[in-house]
Amino acid sequence: MAFHDIRFPANLSFGALGGPERRTEIVELANGHEERNTPWAASRRRYDAGMGLRALDDLEALVAFFEARQGMLHAFRWKDWGDYRSAPASKPVTAYDQLLGVGDGSTRVFQLRKAYSSGAQTFWREVAKPVAGSVLAAIGRDELTLGVDYTVDAASGQITFNRPPDAGAEVQAGFEFDVPVRFDTDLIQISVASFKAGELPKVPVVEVRI
Repeated sequence: MAFHDIRFPANLSFGALGGPERRTEIVELANGHEERNTPWAASRRRYDAGMGLRALDDLEALVAFFEARQGMLHAFRWKDWGDYRSAPASKPVTAYDQLLGVGDGSTRVFQLRKAYSSGAQTFWREVAKPVAGSVLAAIGRDELTLGVDYTVDAASGQITFNRPPDAGAEVQAGFEFDVPVRFDTDLIQISVASFKAGELPKVPVVEVRI
């Protein structure tokens, strides 16, 4: 899959409509009970980029970005303003936001991830597109220094420590991240007259697996 490491203009994604999508298969049994299953291990996000347009300049920027990506051909980064940080919206990002794993004395590479918890259930979302320079990390509650103690691959979301964390030491991180997406259409229909009247074009965007 072709991926362009460029972010869709953040001012245009602000106000976009969207969120996580799941796929659930439901079979209704003769006795009225149901059997439910899902072929997806993780959710994927869908958005409407047209909702963030506010001016004719925005339309021009959208069309330029669409043409540069060749429609659905090339994926890109998307800032989900409702979910782009490791910390709650009311708190700053810290090196202790998310648990990446526990050291075993030999493993140096850990995948960035974010926990979504409710009750006794937790879903771990893999983060593959962190924002460059935003990743803070800690081992055993000791905050480390980016570029000195660890490096981050912004293309995969993997963090590599210069020294393997000790066995039993918690590996934690905080970060900002983007969603890898592509346009979900090869056609954008725009009417300047209707746009001025308040009608926005539909520009579907869908998350891709990396």
